[in-house]
Amino acid sequence: MKKRGKQLLALLLCGVLFVGCGKSKGSKDNPTSTGSALFQGELERNVTIRVLENDTAIERGYFNELMNAFNEKYKEYGIVAVDANMDQYLDLANDGPYGYGPDILYQANDVLMKYVKGKHILPLPVESLDCYEQIPEVAWKAYQSEVDGKVYTCGVPVNVQATMLYYRKDMLPNDWDTTWDANKNSIPDMLENWSAMYRYSKEVHEADSKKYGYMVSLYDPYFSAGYLFSYGGYIFGQNNTDPKDIGLGAGDAYKGTMVLKQLARIMNEECIDDTIKRSAYTKLGDGTYFATVSTPDVYITFLKELILTYEKDGLSNDEAKKKAEENLVITSLPKLPVNGDITQESNEFMETKSMGGINGYAISAYTNAPNACLAFVDFSTSYDMMMKRNEYLGIAPARNDAATAAGGLSAILYEKLASGNIVIMPSIQEVAQIWDPMNTFFSDLAKDAFRKEGEQKYITKESYQKGLDTVSKQINDAIFTLTTKE
Repeated sequence: MKKRGKQLLALLLCGVLFVGCGKSKGSKDNPTSTGSALFQGELERNVTIRVLENDTAIERGYFNELMNAFNEKYKEYGIVAVDANMDQYLDLANDGPYGYGPDILYQANDVLMKYVKGKHILPLPVESLDCYEQIPEVAWKAYQSEVDGKVYTCGVPVNVQATMLYYRKDMLPNDWDTTWDANKNSIPDMLENWSAMYRYSKEVHEADSKKYGYMVSLYDPYFSAGYLFSYGGYIFGQNNTDPKDIGLGAGDAYKGTMVLKQLARIMNEECIDDTIKRSAYTKLGDGTYFATVSTPDVYITFLKELILTYEKDGLSNDEAKKKAEENLVITSLPKLPVNGDITQESNEFMETKSMGGINGYAISAYTNAPNACLAFVDFSTSYDMMMKRNEYLGIAPARNDAATAAGGLSAILYEKLASGNIVIMPSIQEVAQIWDPMNTFFSDLAKDAFRKEGEQKYITKESYQKGLDTVSKQINDAIFTLTTKE
C-alpha cells in the first residue's frame, strides 16, 4: 500500500495533462492553465475545502464521521474540510466560475463527467492513490476521457450503483418450499425468474386487491433500460462512447419492451410515472408490496419503514430492528426468459442486465487547494473509510478489498460489474439527451397495459420495434439537431 499525506502527493504532472480536462482558478472567459503547479506535491496550509456529499450520507451520519476523521488527521497542516452546504445537484458549470461551487463533488459518473468538456473538473494523478490498484478497470473507465489521443482520469470511484431486488421474506407463502421451489434449490422461484414473479404477483393481488407482488416505476429508464440491454440493446456504440450510434432497438431488444408491458399488467397505474419511486419505501414496509427494485444505497430507508411497521404491531425498537433485518432482503434481479414472454412457463432463462453507475469524487477546477482536495479524496476512498461507508449506508464499495470484506451484496455487485451484467451509464455529455425520450417511451409502454383492447399501441414485434426506433431517433435529434440549433 502506498503512503498517504505529503509522500503520497509528491507526484509531478506535466502541464499538458491539465489542458485535457481542467483548468486552475481563473475568470470564466480567460481561464488559466498552470499545469504541474496544481499538484506539485506540497499540501496547502491553513485552507478550508468545501465538500459536496450525498444527502443520504449526511443524514445517516457518515459524512460527519468522515469529516471529523479527516480533519483530525490533517489538523497539523491547518486543513479543514467542511460541508459545502449546497444542493447535491448543483450546476458546477454555471456556479464554479463565480466561486459558488464546492472544491470536491460526490456524484454519479454521468453527472460528474459532463463537466469534462467545459474543463470544470480536474484530471487527477490517480495512480498515486491508495485505492488505485483495488478498483477494477471498468470502474476507472467510467471516469476517463480521451483528449488528443491521451486518456485522462477525472474522478475516483467510490461505490457501485445498480438495480437490485428488495423483498419481504415474511410475505413469502408459508409453503413456498413445496409450492414455489420447482428446482428444489431452496430459493423461492419468484426470486429466481420473472415468469414466477409474474405468477406470484397475480396470486397476491387476486387474494387481496389492496396488495401487489411486484411494483416499480417503469417510467424510470434507470430501472427499465436493463431489459433492453439484456436482449441486445445499448445506448451508445463503442462501449457507450459513440453518440452517433444509438442502439436501443438493437438485437432482440424488443423482447425487453414486451417484458415491461407484461410487468405493468401485474401493477396499478402508479407504474406509469414516478409515484412508486416516492412511495415504495412505505408500501414495502407496510406490506402493500411484496417486492420492488431500487439501488443499494437506500437499504437503510427501506429498513426504517419496516421497523416502524413492526413497532406499530407492538414490538420494541430492538425487537423490530432485529425482525426487520431478518425479513428485508436485497438480492440480484430474477432471470429473464430467453423468449421474452414472462406470462408463459419457460425452461430457458438468462441473466437480467441492469443500468448502473459508479458514484465517485471529482475535484473542481476552481479550487484554490488541489493538493488538500486530493488528500481528502485519497482519505475518503481508503479501505477503512469504504468499510465505514458500507456500515453506515449499505453501499457496495468500488474497492475490491472492501467489497470482499463486506461480502454479501457488495460481493454480488462487484462480480456483476466485472462480468458485464451491470451496464454503466455513459460518461459523455450526450447522455443528458437520453432521459426525456426514454421517460416518455417507457411511460407510454406502461400505459398501454391499461388501454382498452383495440386502443393498444404495442402488440406485435413490429410495433415494439417501431417504438424503440422512434425513441432512438428522438435521442439522435436531441443530440445532433436540437443542440446544434441552440
